[in-house]
Amino acid sequence: MKAPTWLRNPETRLASTYIRVREAARRPLDRSQSRGEEGQGLAEYALIAVLIAIVVILVLATIGGKVKNLFSNVSNGLNA
Repeated sequence: MKAPTWLRNPETRLASTYIRVREAARRPLDRSQSRGEEGQGLAEYALIAVLIAIVVILVLATIGGKVKNLFSNVSNGLNA
């Protein structure tokens, strides 16, 4: 019985071993990137965006009148 090519050639055997080890190392990473976790990440980004929008709206509502008066004063000063 003749040995397989990968067993007869040490370089091919090394490459084959490398590929098997690489694939074994990838399996846990592939499992961790399931649909549930991708959806969870998307939901977290959406919540962050909503919170930022709420903060911006609150800040503008709080200081919006002051900013409007400031720009009006600057505009009136330029027109005078």
